[in-house]
Amino acid sequence: MPGFAPAAGVAAPGLVEALSAREQEVLALLAEGQPNEAVADELVITMDTVKRHVSHVLAKLTVDNRTKAVVRAQQLGLLR
Repeated sequence: MPGFAPAAGVAAPGLVEALSAREQEVLALLAEGQPNEAVADELVITMDTVKRHVSHVLAKLTVDNRTKAVVRAQQLGLLR
C-alpha cells in the first residue's frame, strides 16, 4: 500500500482540514484503485464507515470523486 506523507492531524497547504490517520489510510488504498469492499476488508471496518471516510477525504481535498482525490493528494504531497 502506498504510504502517506504527513503525520496524523497535520494539514498540508491547500487542505481545508487535516486528514485523520484513518482517512490517510483510506486515501492510500484509493490511490491503489481499491474498491470500497477491499478497503473495508483491509482496514477491518464496515462499508458504511468506508463511505463516510471517503466522503470526508473528498470534502477535505475539495474534489468530487475518488480519481480527483488521488490526483489532488499527489499534488499536495500526501502520497508517496
